[in-house]
Amino acid sequence: MAKPGKTSAKTVDVADSYAVRLMQHLVVPTFVIDPKRRVVIWNRACERLTGVAASEVIGTNRHWQAFYETRRPCLADLVALDRPEQLPEFYSEYAARGHNGLGFSAENWCVMPKLGSQLYLAIDAGPIHDEAGHLIAVVETLRDLTDQKRAEMALKELATKDGLTGLSNRRAFDQMLMSEWARARRTQKPMALLFVDVDHFKLFNDRHGHQSGDECLRAVASVVSRHAVRPLDLASRYGGEEFALILPDMDCDAACGIAEEIRCAVMALRVTHGAIGAGDHVTLSVGVASHIPDETDDSPDRLLGAADEALYAAKRLGRNRVMCSERLLAEFAKLGRDGVPVPGRAPRKSA
Repeated sequence: MAKPGKTSAKTVDVADSYAVRLMQHLVVPTFVIDPKRRVVIWNRACERLTGVAASEVIGTNRHWQAFYETRRPCLADLVALDRPEQLPEFYSEYAARGHNGLGFSAENWCVMPKLGSQLYLAIDAGPIHDEAGHLIAVVETLRDLTDQKRAEMALKELATKDGLTGLSNRRAFDQMLMSEWARARRTQKPMALLFVDVDHFKLFNDRHGHQSGDECLRAVASVVSRHAVRPLDLASRYGGEEFALILPDMDCDAACGIAEEIRCAVMALRVTHGAIGAGDHVTLSVGVASHIPDETDDSPDRLLGAADEALYAAKRLGRNRVMCSERLLAEFAKLGRDGVPVPGRAPRKSA
């Protein structure tokens, strides 16, 4: 008859081997690392997901190479190291502690070097402790959410893109305007706004038809978008034949320079207009404003109003020109209209 201690040890060995076999055949991609972050299990589903064979990673710390091109920790590594503070650094899409307070959950784009294509993976990593509470392993499981993520991104793009021009739509403009205004208040840096309007567009439509009108708007949109070159610049179709360009961290002089480039670029297209009351070619009027928010500026309405007033003045002064809100009175004085207020219209309001 076997001694109780030997029976107990044998039972544990059987249970361990059974658990390993079970993990190998799980349909969920799974790998396990030890406290020194060496791979001890890399199941078949993980091989299929990553294209990396278990023999390439077992006993090594090279599991990161299955997911990334440059060395960085996987989620299981952060669990093993107990570094929750690094979650936002490496998992910016989504990261959180597990529901039981142990382990981490995250979602992330992975480049998958062996596959040659990116996958969006949902990742869970949890620790395994012995009876004394010492860490003996970390288990990481993976789910491929690429199709769902791409569908979500496509829907989000549809919700924020103008269908005709491909620029951001009014909804995206309003959201960016508010967020950049809040940032300008924090940093105390100027924020510039351009309103770009196609001159005599109704006459253009009447003369050339709506299909040509759409082609004209797309051409103008292409020019405007080429001048949104920095990461936080936003070109949008504000409505109808009017476009808007948000230019963070930019003063009025620099913004006027960009506005003039846009105006000249559209003139260079030489899109035929020719309607009575308009010139030979399509032109633009542009209103420019820049402002550093102070503590009283809770909303960007002041900036919106200034850019709108500048655009309206550009049209009243003959169109095909750039007007800066800071120089309105000087421009009117040059034309012998000293003391004459700029004709107004209903002020624009932020969403």
